[in-house]
Amino acid sequence: MEWLQVFVLSIVQGLTEFLPISSSAHLILVPVLTDWEDQGLAFDVALHIGSLAAVVLYFRHELARMAGSWVGSLRGGGMDQDARLAWWVLLATVPVCLIGFTSRDAIELGMRSPLIIGASLIGFGLVLGYADWRRRRGGRSEYQLGLRDVLFIGGAQALALIPGTSRSGITITAALLLGMSREGAARFSFLLSIPVIVLAGGLEIVGLVRESHAVDWPAVTVGAILSGISAYLCIHYFLVFIKRVGMQPFVVYRLLLGGWLLWLFW
Repeated sequence: MEWLQVFVLSIVQGLTEFLPISSSAHLILVPVLTDWEDQGLAFDVALHIGSLAAVVLYFRHELARMAGSWVGSLRGGGMDQDARLAWWVLLATVPVCLIGFTSRDAIELGMRSPLIIGASLIGFGLVLGYADWRRRRGGRSEYQLGLRDVLFIGGAQALALIPGTSRSGITITAALLLGMSREGAARFSFLLSIPVIVLAGGLEIVGLVRESHAVDWPAVTVGAILSGISAYLCIHYFLVFIKRVGMQPFVVYRLLLGGWLLWLFW
């Protein structure tokens, strides 16, 4: 791989994994705008590892409390807010796992069209815009979710299997519609990304083990580091940005990108 390709793909992955603008749409754009060859499965795994390390590092204190309280709840030690949040994250991951494992091949083969991605960017972007306009101030935090809320957000997360939807975008949308604050919706969405990235990365690792191709270790290492750094900065500044400005700039970006994809591939 060229070092420019390593840099661009790493930054794109690190940013779009957590911004509500769809990583699949941007990974479609890269080969359209360049003549680069496919980066390979090993590099994809490295980028996922970098993104995972970033979100775990950012929420390390919350995750430590959640893990300790969750283990305590298994031992009969009661259910505090951290244990409950840990259970909610696991429960909300179930729908996307079930649909992903049963329909992954059909989705990969039948829904990778740039036209579908463009339409998803526009359609779900408009819903995000409405949800953000409706919840302009105040709202609940991630610690104030109930069972029905979690099932609704988890079901919405399964829609992210449609390319162009954006996992973070659809979960934030669902959370805003339920009356969560912008920060609470984003933080819960980021926590939900951890098991999803672990599972997706695990599937890629299984595929990598089956391959016999050589691995470009310098590119893989640099890619993981750059992806992690960009993802960490993205999480931090995204939370600051939405508190002051909201989601509307991302909605406008989705509409423009989706419209451009429809125009380009129609």
